[in-house]
Amino acid sequence: MSTQPQTLPLEGITVVAVEQAVSAPFATRQLADLGARVIKIERPDGGDFARGYDTAARGLASHFVWCNRGKESLAVDLKDPRGLDVVRRLVAGADVFVQNLANGAAARLGLDAAALCAAHPRLVAVDISGYGPDGPYADKRAYDMLVQCEAGLVSVTGTPEQPVKAGIPAADIAAAMYAFSGVLAALLRRGTTGLGGPVEVSMLEALGEWMGHPLHHGMHGGGAPARTGVAHAVISPYDAYPTADGGQVLLSVQNDREWRRLAERVLRRPELADDPAFATNTARTRNRVKTDTVVAEALGVMSAPEAIAALDAAGIACARLNTVADVAAHPQLAARDRWREIGSPAGPLRAMLPPITMPGGADPLMGPVPALGEHTDALLHGLGMTDVQVSALRRDGVVA
Repeated sequence: MSTQPQTLPLEGITVVAVEQAVSAPFATRQLADLGARVIKIERPDGGDFARGYDTAARGLASHFVWCNRGKESLAVDLKDPRGLDVVRRLVAGADVFVQNLANGAAARLGLDAAALCAAHPRLVAVDISGYGPDGPYADKRAYDMLVQCEAGLVSVTGTPEQPVKAGIPAADIAAAMYAFSGVLAALLRRGTTGLGGPVEVSMLEALGEWMGHPLHHGMHGGGAPARTGVAHAVISPYDAYPTADGGQVLLSVQNDREWRRLAERVLRRPELADDPAFATNTARTRNRVKTDTVVAEALGVMSAPEAIAALDAAGIACARLNTVADVAAHPQLAARDRWREIGSPAGPLRAMLPPITMPGGADPLMGPVPALGEHTDALLHGLGMTDVQVSALRRDGVVA
């Protein structure tokens, strides 16, 4: 039997992306990791504006590094007919096109999914927007935090006193992952029917799907879930508790059998297992302050490692409340060899393997982060242009 790893599933697929910020770039990075060739179209005057968000990654923007490895960068002015023609010629030879321009901008350029799929029936074309192509919100600006607010995520996140946004761009990520899965589904359909077709994803609808529990809780009679910080609205104890060494340990008791084990083996107060004030989840939630107090007292005399060990031994679900630095040094990620180095204009950078693992398959590509316009000449030559033609486009500022 052959021991050669299987090829990456998207090997041979070409993606052209007119993309910026997070939602479309994160979607197409998933495709690149799985073997697709991704050609990123950027403006000559600075490129994807996410390149300028910060300089935290050795002088590069952390968002850009995260979302754009493994791509080829073509810097071209789409407002110039010659630049737009370059992109159209690339799309004609592509399998997938992705764009997340402002609503209506792609249609004005003839790069919306409907127009492209009509011209190229095998093409899968994805339009990512904030609120969808129609309706009263279609033309509203749709930055991640704004969509988090519109989708209600902020209303259920935070403390009773203060709603807060998620600490990651949840709306962007939700839209990206539905665009990614939409592309895969459309490619699978094309393999059966020979036809690609348009795919629409909006940030509001993607995050609205992720709001499923609060929505169903609220729409069907339960009311909106209360904001409870890191505690759970309807389960107790389910919260983070300080430890003697300054750490915090989160634990979750899912049923009354687990409460008994916690009371007997960690709290060392077996009488609480049958105490009417604590014996059921309903009682513990009603008496949340008392419940949290007895748990905090027990964990507060232990170090975080001691608390984790005691909870693990009792079969109680628990976790450290880790910092970003803790995650970067997480022993589980190290034990599973989940870190790699990727190339970039600033030199090697550490990056986590994508979470889709295919045992027996080839490793994800995890190619380098491109400099702006790094592949412009090669891509133009690949379209049959001569050095003279490329030089003329550069001279006129059509490409960079």
